[in-house]
Amino acid sequence: MPGSPSRVVRPVALLCAAMLVLFADGCRTEPLTDLTEARRLVAELQVQFTKTVEASNRAVMADTDTASEDAAREARAATSAVERTASELRRHLESLGYRDEMSRLADFARGFEEYKGFDEQILPLAVENTNLKAQQLLFEDAQRASDEFRRAMDDAAAGLPPGRTPDPRAAAARAAIAVLETQVILARHIPEIDAGAMARMESEIDERRREARSALDAAGQGTRGPAREALDRFDAVAARIVSLSRRNTNVQSLALSLGRKRVVTIRCDERLDALARAVLAHGFSATR
Repeated sequence: MPGSPSRVVRPVALLCAAMLVLFADGCRTEPLTDLTEARRLVAELQVQFTKTVEASNRAVMADTDTASEDAAREARAATSAVERTASELRRHLESLGYRDEMSRLADFARGFEEYKGFDEQILPLAVENTNLKAQQLLFEDAQRASDEFRRAMDDAAAGLPPGRTPDPRAAAARAAIAVLETQVILARHIPEIDAGAMARMESEIDERRREARSALDAAGQGTRGPAREALDRFDAVAARIVSLSRRNTNVQSLALSLGRKRVVTIRCDERLDALARAVLAHGFSATR
């Protein structure tokens, strides 16, 4: 009958039951969201770490300053993204109470700090491109000065009467050979990483320079004229090449990338993979 106690109690009981169900669902929603986010963030962490490594490698291997600088900026941006993502992931793992996964993330973070230390050395070296610049100078400015020197010596020798002693043509040939030998030594100097070997090459370069100057004097071109000017330009470029080569930034950055950093990178990848598998192993059913 209307108004009976049983008809009043039943709707109230159903409402209370519904409220309890909704409350229970709400309690399940929070860990479910944390797990979903944890999975997404682990995947994002893997992507950003891969971007960091790839961009750093491009900075080392780039053949122009612009390409090196762009890649270095990308590497640094990805590094920052890795740190932000790891921090956010840590909060969700803490909320879920996943102690093992938090420990795995901490292991990755320690490895990533070591990785960052290598990149902090490598990226500034890579963008300097001193070996690349030395090579460009050798193939362009030094070659141009060498060609001008040979032509000037040939022209000077051709304008002298035959039978002169010492023979200006022989002197011109000796000078040209000395300059060409200097170019060959410079080409070996640029990729060399051993300081002792570079020092020996520099001694050889100085010897060839003296030979070229002596031959220039013998040809009567030692004080002025196009040959002397061209040789002065060549010597100035050679000195610049040696200075850049000595910095060895491309060689150093490549050696660091292929050395200990490679081991650290592999270790970070392995730790991220283990973390991802651990998070995925929980499954959504674990929150019910």
